Amino acid sequence: MNTEQNLSKAFTYPAIVTGLLLLIPFIAMRFSEDVIWTLSDFILAGIMIFGTGITYNLITRKSKRIAYRVAVGFALLTGLFLIWSNLAVGLIGSENNAFNLLYFLVIGVGVMGAFIARFKANGMIITLCSMAAIQAIITIAALLTGMAEVPASSVYEILAINGFFITAFVVAAMLFHYAAEDNSATKIVDRLFADQSKKRH
Repeated sequence: MNTEQNLSKAFTYPAIVTGLLLLIPFIAMRFSEDVIWTLSDFILAGIMIFGTGITYNLITRKSKRIAYRVAVGFALLTGLFLIWSNLAVGLIGSENNAFNLLYFLVIGVGVMGAFIARFKANGMIITLCSMAAIQAIITIAALLTGMAEVPASSVYEILAINGFFITAFVVAAMLFHYAAEDNSATKIVDRLFADQSKKRH
């Protein structure tokens, strides 16, 4: 019964949040001509938000550590924002610029790294640092290949936008580092209590 309830919550809460978030552009379209969403936009946004919510619940369902849950949430939101921004307007020039496809390498490294690390904090530190490094390499490649000259792009924009995501991935890695230390401290305390309990008996 508990397992069924947990699975139900894992799907129900993300569905509710997804519906509420999609109401924002839906209502905004009624009052502003600047907000133009098509059915495909709503479907794609819904899949992304709902998928992120389910992923968060599945990863953290067995962990009660707040530090770890915050780290997972921050990392997932950063990845979601990277994909969303890239698909919506593009990080380099417009969303139609083929160079933006390279940013999916960052997400790919994150997904593979997370599975290899089995979502453990120490492994996630390496994964997120790798994502930050890939993003930095793409930034340098963009500057060296003249992407700053394409319409709707500049050196400042490339450095600012990519710098934001690089910083976010590093912060996420730091959060996992804190979660790993918190876990180690918890294990030490548990061992001390266990040893004291054995001595009493």
